[in-house]
Amino acid sequence: MTRGSTGALTVTLCRDSRQFAALEESWGRLVRECPTATPFQSHAWLHSWWLSYGKDGRLRILLVRRGEELVGAAALMLVHRPLPRLVPLGGQITDYFDVLVSREHAAEVVPALAHGLHQAARRAVVDLREVRPGAAAEAVFDAWPGVSSRLTDSTCMELPALPFDQLVKRMPSSGAQRVRAKLRKTDAAGIEEHEVTEHEVPQAVRTLLRLHEKQWRGRGVTPEHLRPRFAEHLTRATRRMVRTGEGRLTEFRLDGKVVAANVTLLSAALSGGYLYGADPDLRERKVDVSTLLLRYEARRALEEGRPVVSFLRGNEPYKNHWRPETVVNQRLLLATHALAPLMRLHESQVMGRERAVGALREALPAARDWRARLNELRVR
Repeated sequence: MTRGSTGALTVTLCRDSRQFAALEESWGRLVRECPTATPFQSHAWLHSWWLSYGKDGRLRILLVRRGEELVGAAALMLVHRPLPRLVPLGGQITDYFDVLVSREHAAEVVPALAHGLHQAARRAVVDLREVRPGAAAEAVFDAWPGVSSRLTDSTCMELPALPFDQLVKRMPSSGAQRVRAKLRKTDAAGIEEHEVTEHEVPQAVRTLLRLHEKQWRGRGVTPEHLRPRFAEHLTRATRRMVRTGEGRLTEFRLDGKVVAANVTLLSAALSGGYLYGADPDLRERKVDVSTLLLRYEARRALEEGRPVVSFLRGNEPYKNHWRPETVVNQRLLLATHALAPLMRLHESQVMGRERAVGALREALPAARDWRARLNELRVR
């Protein structure tokens, strides 16, 4: 660890994965004291991700202590391509990033984190992706002594935690009638719920990933979800999060057979449906899996006092049926004055890629229409 100090606080930079592992207890306390923390800031998620995806020598975790008490943290790593950057742990399989700031000591911790991060970024641009609006990272961004830029990132969808019948009433009347009809058929099928225990997690994750692959077969499954490193991470993280109350894995069984399973990640602020798998044969029984899962998650969020049920990233059409609130994550770029040209170069490259992706998305519907017209002419 390297050390510095700001007032009564001590700021250190952890580069050792064994020291990171040893922070589990104090990190957990800090997560509970940080009102903006999401499940993706838990030690279980981040340390498990590092074990599966991290590279030796790249760990850069900023720690702020008041005496022996951990009161602030930023979990980052160093990457070299396309340019030297400090980026969040969690990578592309993580939906939200934030720094951790103790509520009680926020006025001291935020400038300490900004100062410590500024020292750690002497040779690299800080690139904080998927920052949720209202995150503590925004305060660090505002306190940054160098140059900075704010871009948009992924779109997320959220619903208030309400009784399910009230969520249904948010829909147009025709859609609400269809949902009620689907639920009657689902209930008639006799599906039973089972919350998986810590020791059942390994087998349950294998079942979930098998169902996930089966439901997406031929429709473009996310390749990472089929890789052994992802299975290892999800199993390890979920097992710890089930134990600590930061996650749950629920199986839905029909005649004793698991026909659907869902991993939900939990924090004080939200309940987030992370990954599910479902047997495609459920469609033959007229079971609507997304409605089944949402009804269950809304009920559990209410029971646990969590104010938000989040669909996490993505604006897929089935989510929009529920008229959710759209929340756009941010991408915060930070650099020292000496690295300002490098940050501006990176910013222009990011914006260029975003414009290219946007143009491609606009072109795809036209391309599909063109192919359909061409096929029609060929038939004629």
